[in-house]
Amino acid sequence: MTALRLALAQFDFPVGAVAANAAKVRELLAQARAGKASLVAFPELTLSGYPPEDLLLRPSFLAACENELQALAKETDGVAAVVGHPHSEGEVYNAASLLRHGRVEATTHKQALPNYGVFDDKRYFRPGHESMVATIQGVHVGVLICEDVWQAEPAAMAAAAGAELIVVINASPWDSAKQQAREQVLTERARETGCAFVYLNTVGGQDEVVYDGGSLLVNADGSIAARAPTFTDTLLWAEFDPQTRSLTAHDWPPADQPPAEGTLYRALVRGIRDYIDKNGFGGVLLGLSGGIDSALTLALAVDALGPDRVTAVMMPSRYTSQLSLDGARIQAEKLGVAYHVISIEETYESFVSALTPAFAGKGPDITEENLQSRTRGVMLMALSNKHGRLLLATGNKSEMAVGYATLYGDMCGAYAPLKDVYKTVVYRLSQWRNSVEGEGGWAIPPAVIERPPSAELRDNQTDQDSLPPYDVLDAILTHFIEDEESQAEIAARGYDPETVRRVVRLVLINEFKRRQSAPGPRVTTRAFGRERRYPITSGWR
Repeated sequence: MTALRLALAQFDFPVGAVAANAAKVRELLAQARAGKASLVAFPELTLSGYPPEDLLLRPSFLAACENELQALAKETDGVAAVVGHPHSEGEVYNAASLLRHGRVEATTHKQALPNYGVFDDKRYFRPGHESMVATIQGVHVGVLICEDVWQAEPAAMAAAAGAELIVVINASPWDSAKQQAREQVLTERARETGCAFVYLNTVGGQDEVVYDGGSLLVNADGSIAARAPTFTDTLLWAEFDPQTRSLTAHDWPPADQPPAEGTLYRALVRGIRDYIDKNGFGGVLLGLSGGIDSALTLALAVDALGPDRVTAVMMPSRYTSQLSLDGARIQAEKLGVAYHVISIEETYESFVSALTPAFAGKGPDITEENLQSRTRGVMLMALSNKHGRLLLATGNKSEMAVGYATLYGDMCGAYAPLKDVYKTVVYRLSQWRNSVEGEGGWAIPPAVIERPPSAELRDNQTDQDSLPPYDVLDAILTHFIEDEESQAEIAARGYDPETVRRVVRLVLINEFKRRQSAPGPRVTTRAFGRERRYPITSGWR
């Protein structure tokens, strides 16, 4: 029996862009046919994009997806295609259809509907109950959808129906632990079923998630035959040998495996680029303070969009150090972005003057510090409006966790690239980014990385005046947020119980701030926002 030639479309199919997605499928179908593929596979919900959320409640949206599916089916002479789409039959299903010989030959529905983390499938879809198996060029090919492969039964059902090869189409978001988990699951399914697996994943940023691609070929013995590159749009070619139930990749781009920081950096870059481009913004601007968070955000923005689409603004006050002024200017010049220096001093003083009568009898406190931050927020938003450039917030996950951020001040922004990145990881990312410049090169001034972090809202201020050291803080936060450990469990690890209590209290009382924060790319296993949903009003401590 001859090998089955496959084409795998590891591409971005944006949410809601039904006609554009169908056009891309049409283009890739032609390439697959020209490359003599017998089967070309597309990701989960190809036509609608994933996750389409409440678009699925609109009959006109579902009808548009169905119309495009039927039109695509007519163009499948000479090649079969597996295409993901929403399927309405009174109830709505997350579906994959086999298009062949000019028609929709068969349709299967996703059986395992995830309803955890960022997933909300049960809100929109009803579950399927059968695994589809079709014969293509003499090979029995099963088709599963994403979460189906994480459960044993759907794959076992396909194998019982005679599948030799199982194609799994996915929209699986990236996080720092995902790839290892995927490989482990696919290895288990291959060994359980005796089937080889093609794991095809979509790629691209969609609001608060980033899809990495990272598609896989897994032989029937559970060995990994090939890994696709991450965050790369590419048509992948492969062959399946039914005699050995093994897969071979042909001319795949190298699946480079940089340090973890390198993969994370690429995820953030892709998230920024897709958020800006898909929403039609010409560029971005950000406040460049001379600190490490804004410096890393600037480097990410330039790598995502190019220097011509990035504007940096330094807004000094009486407390801004010369180190901050120099660091911001040097980095802006080095990266080639538009750069402005706008003092907040006069504007801040006018606010203080106007408020002085109402502040009578009350001495200076954190109010005046926050007022400086809010003055900057007003200026940045005005610049964003005037120039049509989306404002990036520069805060990190450590700050957002404990509320070390000012509402309507440094929290201003429409997208927050570091929202799910702890401060200790900010340092590692900055050091990694500089390392790729070669010896002596940098994208982030070394002096900015080495200096003690400070909001510079009063004389001689450092973050550690009010927070534990960041290595301690981030460790406690990780145990509490990602691991869902109790205060007692965290203290039992050797952390000071009072410090644990204080950090946990800060996390719990600052939920109201996080509800008002900008979206940002999810890159950990437990991101604030759609993944971690705690009540604002709660008596639980």
